[in-house]
Amino acid sequence: MTPTLLAAGAPALPHTASNGQLLLAVLLSIGAIVLLITRFKLHPFLALTLGSGLLAAVAGAPFDKLLASFSTGFGSTVASVGLLIGLGAMLGKLLADSGGANTIADTVLARTGPKLLPWAMALIAAVLGLPLFFEVGVVLLVPIVLLVARRGNAPLIGIGIPALAGLSVLHGLVPPHPGPLVAVDALHADLGVTLALGLLIAVPTLIVAGPLFGRLAQRWVGPLALPEETGPAGTAPADTAPVDAAGKGERTPKFAAVLATILLPVVLMLGKALADVVIDDPKATVQRLFDFIGSPLIALLAATLLAMLTLGRAAGFDKGRISETVGSALGPIAGIVFIVGAGGGFKQTLIDVGVGQAVSEWSGKWHVSALLLGWLIAVLIRLATGSATVATITAAGIVGPLAAGMSTSHAALLVLAIGAGSLFLSHVNDAGFWLVKEYFGMSVGQTLKSWSVMETIISVVAIALILPLSLII
Repeated sequence: MTPTLLAAGAPALPHTASNGQLLLAVLLSIGAIVLLITRFKLHPFLALTLGSGLLAAVAGAPFDKLLASFSTGFGSTVASVGLLIGLGAMLGKLLADSGGANTIADTVLARTGPKLLPWAMALIAAVLGLPLFFEVGVVLLVPIVLLVARRGNAPLIGIGIPALAGLSVLHGLVPPHPGPLVAVDALHADLGVTLALGLLIAVPTLIVAGPLFGRLAQRWVGPLALPEETGPAGTAPADTAPVDAAGKGERTPKFAAVLATILLPVVLMLGKALADVVIDDPKATVQRLFDFIGSPLIALLAATLLAMLTLGRAAGFDKGRISETVGSALGPIAGIVFIVGAGGGFKQTLIDVGVGQAVSEWSGKWHVSALLLGWLIAVLIRLATGSATVATITAAGIVGPLAAGMSTSHAALLVLAIGAGSLFLSHVNDAGFWLVKEYFGMSVGQTLKSWSVMETIISVVAIALILPLSLII
């Protein structure tokens, strides 16, 4: 649970501003963040930090209290979420460098006929998407997509859209990706329950936005010329098949070992959630054991250590190469950790100036569903900034107090609603838009008709499933 300023020994920001003043503070601060990111191309970490200062200033909070509020939110978020992002990056790097991703792809494709290729690509992307960040997953999957399209003489979009949908759905809805992790932390939701419900929502969402929409996108976009076997801007894609230390040729991990390693943290966290429901006795030894091994930190740590053997050693890496691979995973995610931390500081400032309490009052008067409100806020921020992570962080901070009286399952669904909203309509202000455009050699119009529509379908289908599910559980 994220500690408050009182828990940290610092006084909370005074809640003296009127609701109108708080609304103005929120609008100006979010507007400033959007403007700084989109117009002035300022890094989101700096934009969120400056936005927090503007929020507190307009709300009438003393600046010395602002520093304590922002620092507390930043520190607690990095402590809880940053460790998990780091471990997830290590696991993903081992999967990529060892050739484990190719092992999964080759095994599935070898058992798939031409008509089932889109479904196979969606499955491959979903499995690889569990431990990989979206951008890393795209870099790994695009060469596989191009290879499958060539071998099977299949339309590039018909194969590519299911693969992209698999990565995007997992990125927005399923921990341990940064967005869902931040929302779980901000809303004090149960990670195991969120993971279970996220997978439940993700499967039908992926089917609709992936293989089914892929057929329609194929007709809208038309045939695409297969690019040469290069990455964006003509750069050669990284070879993910390793060569052993002795230089005697390729060695790749076994399929069963790769799959077991990827699914280990998911199984451990789901096991904890199941034990909490079935045993429901915090003092019972069995439940305490599941609570320990199913905690996100232990589950990801266990998977990372296992990956050093099942992926690294199996690929012929010596101890030095494994250490180098794991260490190199941390550099690229430093920016993500700082963005998430600054988002935590902004979230804590929102809470301490009283924005969350005001939103609770407004939603009660307007009778707006908290799930729908969280989705709409995330949609608006996503459209404005292009960043799914910024949308998730900000929306979670605004609607966080609404989760205080929710059941465990409804708090988890609020996390998923915000995650779904954060994926809505990726367009020209989103780096992912240009990444997909360049890799697939499409025009801006073709990218809008395929990738952007696919993201919107994911967002709409997910919230359409979440809302009725909230009436049942």
